[in-house]
Amino acid sequence: MKKFKEKIAKLIEKETGVDFQIVFKEFAFPPNPEMGDLSLPCFSLAKKLNKSPIEISKQLKGKIENSDLIKNVESVGPYLNIFLKPELLSKEVLEEIYDKKSKYGLKKSNGKRIVIEFPAPNTNKPLHVGHVRNMCIGESISRLFESQGYKVFRVNLNNDRGIHICKSMLAYQKWGNNKEPDKKSDHFVGDFYVLFCKKAKENPDLYDEAQEMLRKWENGNKKIRELWEKMNKWALDGFKETYEKFGIKFDKEYYESEMYEKGKELILDGLKKGIFKKGSEGEVLIDLGNELGEKIVLRADGTSVYITQDLYLAYLKFKDFKYDKSIYVVASEQNYHFKVLFEILRKIGFGKADACYHLSYGMVHLPEGRLKSREGNVVDADELLNDVEKEAEIEIRKRKNIPANKLKETARKIALSAIKYFILKHQAQKDFIFRPKESISFEGNTGPYIQYSLVRANKILEKSKISVKNKIDFSLLKEKEEIEIIKKMSLFPEIMENSAKNYAPNLIAGYAYSLASLFNLFYEKYPVIQENKAVEEARLLLIYCFSLVLGSCLNLLGIEKVEQM
Repeated sequence: MKKFKEKIAKLIEKETGVDFQIVFKEFAFPPNPEMGDLSLPCFSLAKKLNKSPIEISKQLKGKIENSDLIKNVESVGPYLNIFLKPELLSKEVLEEIYDKKSKYGLKKSNGKRIVIEFPAPNTNKPLHVGHVRNMCIGESISRLFESQGYKVFRVNLNNDRGIHICKSMLAYQKWGNNKEPDKKSDHFVGDFYVLFCKKAKENPDLYDEAQEMLRKWENGNKKIRELWEKMNKWALDGFKETYEKFGIKFDKEYYESEMYEKGKELILDGLKKGIFKKGSEGEVLIDLGNELGEKIVLRADGTSVYITQDLYLAYLKFKDFKYDKSIYVVASEQNYHFKVLFEILRKIGFGKADACYHLSYGMVHLPEGRLKSREGNVVDADELLNDVEKEAEIEIRKRKNIPANKLKETARKIALSAIKYFILKHQAQKDFIFRPKESISFEGNTGPYIQYSLVRANKILEKSKISVKNKIDFSLLKEKEEIEIIKKMSLFPEIMENSAKNYAPNLIAGYAYSLASLFNLFYEKYPVIQENKAVEEARLLLIYCFSLVLGSCLNLLGIEKVEQM
């Protein structure tokens, strides 16, 4: 659709003298197909030409309606509604998709480099449903920026030191009896964190003991360090298994334990320069004014806090990747933290402070009693995936007799699709309730529904004895449902661009559902394989292009295709 907008914008530039790029930005899509393929609000043009928008609309109708591109133009008040010639639209869109295949809509390298940090877990408990949302957003955003020509580096920060880590260590030291993991190792570590929280309610002095353990750890106590290394490895080994399940890989992993000393050096240097100051109890802090207030960057006992290592990490990531932009995918609970971090980076003279961006996302809630919980209302990522896989197996058996050796793999792909899509269809900044049974449905706005639509399309392509080609009679694609699919596919490059620009995978998710719904309306109404081979050829090309675009949507969402459902 972009090419059509450009061509029409240039026609309007010729008639009005207004730069075609200004006109191009004004185009919108009518809410109803009966109102046209493109709509041009004339308000901005009216201001530039010092005329009323209604007058501009009427004037432009007479000037562009005879274009080779246009079937009809309607002037409706201040709006210009444009109907394109369907045969020309079909030819342009389908030939482009056919020629570019899975690269349709992808941009060439722009030379820009982006670092995307996610999910940054603490090594004191397993990854939970909040981390799942983080991973889904981080991976999808990475793919979206890659589609726009950026070189993307996926990195992970392991928060593997600090008071929270010492809590699980202290509980193991007191009650673990040197036991080895008898379950997935990160869950084993998490059990001791839960045990600490339970015991500390009965004995608050445990918090002081944990703080003392942290001081010993930072002072290099051999016994404490050995315990930390053992438990830290258990946690990280467990995380690695979970990442593999969700299809997450990193270009580099960072560890807080390897950076906090460098962070301290930055702060102590800033203290000498007067950027930081000593507090009344010996802590090091910075006063950021009325909005952000005072922020402690080193505790009075000399131990570091999260922001200590985050300051150095910003420098280290730039050293490693020479990024143009650094994105932190972190929950909205940390909005204040990142405002403070970026402001401190500016004050200490970090040249890339303004290139840092916090991609904030909301909370995931779960219906009470729907899934097992290990601590309060926190559900582990592994438990979530296992439960949704079981639901997927039930749904598959209702519809298809799949061999046992393929059932598990298919259920896994469908379960991951259900989870990822349900998460990504929501705007990142908003909280939502994750509903497992709703997510796994093969009908409605779900990942499995979109996977199923792709399976349907590919089955048609497999059954036809005619090979797909782009030399067809485009005038045969004249049904309303066919034209709507083509128009929707023409928007894909712009949807990708807007999704990346706005850090919004939900735009791709919504687009994929809309496209799949249009296909299924067509599928139920019109036969593809038929005696009229010219029509069959035309519809095969349509379905082939549909499968390419919908497959690209799934890929951008980090969802795998399935062969049968």
